[in-house]
Amino acid sequence: MALKKELGFLDLFSIASGAMISSGIFILPALAFSKAGPSMIISYLLGGLIAFVGILGIIELTTAMPKAGGDYFFINRTLGPLIGTISGVLSWFAISLKTAFAIFGISGITARFLYGEEMISSDILIISIFVTIFFVVLNIVGVDLASKFEVLLVVVLISIIVIYIIMGIFKIDIQAFTPFIQKYKINMENEFVFEKAISIFSKEGMITIFSTTAFVFVSFGGLLKAASVSEEVKNPTKNVPLALVASIITITILYTLLLFVTVGVSKGRNLMMSITPIADVGRTIAGDFGFYIIIIASMLAFITTGNAGIMAASRYPLALSRDRLFPKFISKVHKKFKTPIYSIVITGMFIMGSLLLSLESLAKTASAVILLTYILTNVAVIIIRESDMANYQPSFRTPFYPIPQIFTIIIYSLFIGELGYKAVETSFAFVIFSIILYFLYGKKHAKKQYAFLHLLIKMTENLNVTHDLESELRDIIHERDDIELDEFDKLVKQAVIMDLKGPLTLDELFEVETESLKNILGIPKNILLKLFHEREKESSTAITNFTAIPHIVLNTEKEIFHLTIIRCKEGIIYNKEKNNIKSVFLFISSKKMKKTHLQTLASIASLVRDKDFKEKWINAKNADYIRDMVLLSKRKRNN
Repeated sequence: MALKKELGFLDLFSIASGAMISSGIFILPALAFSKAGPSMIISYLLGGLIAFVGILGIIELTTAMPKAGGDYFFINRTLGPLIGTISGVLSWFAISLKTAFAIFGISGITARFLYGEEMISSDILIISIFVTIFFVVLNIVGVDLASKFEVLLVVVLISIIVIYIIMGIFKIDIQAFTPFIQKYKINMENEFVFEKAISIFSKEGMITIFSTTAFVFVSFGGLLKAASVSEEVKNPTKNVPLALVASIITITILYTLLLFVTVGVSKGRNLMMSITPIADVGRTIAGDFGFYIIIIASMLAFITTGNAGIMAASRYPLALSRDRLFPKFISKVHKKFKTPIYSIVITGMFIMGSLLLSLESLAKTASAVILLTYILTNVAVIIIRESDMANYQPSFRTPFYPIPQIFTIIIYSLFIGELGYKAVETSFAFVIFSIILYFLYGKKHAKKQYAFLHLLIKMTENLNVTHDLESELRDIIHERDDIELDEFDKLVKQAVIMDLKGPLTLDELFEVETESLKNILGIPKNILLKLFHEREKESSTAITNFTAIPHIVLNTEKEIFHLTIIRCKEGIIYNKEKNNIKSVFLFISSKKMKKTHLQTLASIASLVRDKDFKEKWINAKNADYIRDMVLLSKRKRNN
């Protein structure tokens, strides 16, 4: 059952933005300051710019294939089911871990208000379970309700941040930014103490900023969440690029300005002494009122991340199940709410389990997995571009390809190395789990083809690959562009496609075609030949010097309609005037099919009027691509 298309630009912008504004800005700055001092501002800005480059490939693939599962779907269709399984499981875990981080934040703040200083870890865990259940139910009831809830929260949250920046900018102490790069260490009393200052122009300074960028990159992981719900987006060719670009630009600017104010007002070291650093600066700016407003804002941020996280993460098991890499029941969609109920519940259960991990493990592991997903996605862009697949038709193409892809692969690989052994080790464990899962279940059931095979064909010409992937991409384009197939499209899907060698005469064409039709229709060849020649004597069916539409009507009470599409690149000599026919739409109908007969004539006339029709017809690789070319045409449809 298909998912409902209910998300517009603002919904998608809010999902992406809400997923980014949470722990990345309300918790991580304290840890980031201990690693780089005020220069962490540059790390966040650099992270946003690098995320912008990395997201270009994801936008391209999303506009070509707006399907549930986002990056998993792209990678599976490009690199195959094994790598697809690894990617899908990693992305599912990464977003779930980031969601657990947010739910932990919600529960921590709630427990603080309920129990004060006497709160214990079990209190936070119990609250977290109830919060997770709330988000699970909200997402089951409907993506529309969940997305509207997300929009409201993000609008309020961004408004609070803007007010914080405006009020705080007048209380900044420039001396707080000197020295610009600082390093701290933890002493025996478990307190941060100043270790040394580092020159920004030194090698160590550059490395410090770069490694801190890798650490905070999890803050920009929300962009993947938006891609995973793209199947539910209205007009994805327009809304996906606009929403994701607007989101990354907006959040990068807000992060940079907010941290500039925070460092300038807090004078640096106070950041590391608090689990609510932004709220503490809010108190400096506007007293207790400012403190509680920021606490509310951070709660809203965690809620937006938790809500959007479950919405996005649950689409990965859904997509894996659709491709038979996970059990089939997981892809079941609720009849009333049109949401993937089992996938949402399973995701909620995994999030509950991951709440037992430490906060630093959650952050680093999520960052490593998100970075790996970006790398695989940009590899996918290169492979699918180089495979020359005709039905790969994104509405947005990465500018200056393949430079952004190569840049992303190199930089993100270096980022993973900077995160440390434990993060890489945990990510590797997830990879091993994915491989085991694939060989135990997915390999027995998955039969999807992928673009890498097409690339190998291009390179070796020794592989035989069916047209399944191209056909799937064609159907995705129909769904993406809301193209409702008409009767002619249905006829084309079932039509016989013949790619004949020529040149041919008209008699030779009719000989070939009637030989085929006599078995299909059960009508003697000589009768069919006579009918076609008589129809041609009445008036020529060659409508241009490129296209002909020979057609006859059978005198029978049966409902008969048969379409054959023929290409002859070397040309068919139809008559003296029309002696270079290359496209032929030949059809036979009975009297009862008069309406279909007339609609077919009108559809063909509309099709051949396309200014690019001749070029596309000649360049189609084979019969399958001829069919795709007709089905993907922009002709007016009779619905």
